[in-house]
Amino acid sequence: MSKYNFRLQKLLDIRLDKEEESKRNFTEAQNEKLKVESKLQQLNENYEKYRNISGTESAVKRRITHIYLNAINYSINEACEELKLKEKTLQDKRYDLNEKRVERKTVEILKEKGEAAFLKEQNLIEQRNNDEFALYGFIRNHREGR
Repeated sequence: MSKYNFRLQKLLDIRLDKEEESKRNFTEAQNEKLKVESKLQQLNENYEKYRNISGTESAVKRRITHIYLNAINYSINEACEELKLKEKTLQDKRYDLNEKRVERKTVEILKEKGEAAFLKEQNLIEQRNNDEFALYGFIRNHREGR
């Protein structure tokens, strides 16, 4: 019995490679987003830690704390903008990954259908051969019985 040879195997391999690359890009974008989220959380924690300025501190210390809070606030705003960009990038990578999966699955479905048709044809050939052998055996036995 011969083996099924899928003519588009190279295309399927290329699509698999592209999907794997897209998965890596998606994971990378997801990790970058998580880093930005972590940074933003850390900045918010620092802001909450130093935002209460008591009147018992010296004017210089209050002024330094105020400048530090302004810097943290500015950093928080920048991190929020960066997070929005990372989320958009992540969405783009997710869309690209889904697109690559659909492309790969399309070729895989073609392969599966071709393989199923091939197996069906092989089974029909085998069945015809078996029927022919049975017919020859029947004829031989029938002639010997006379």
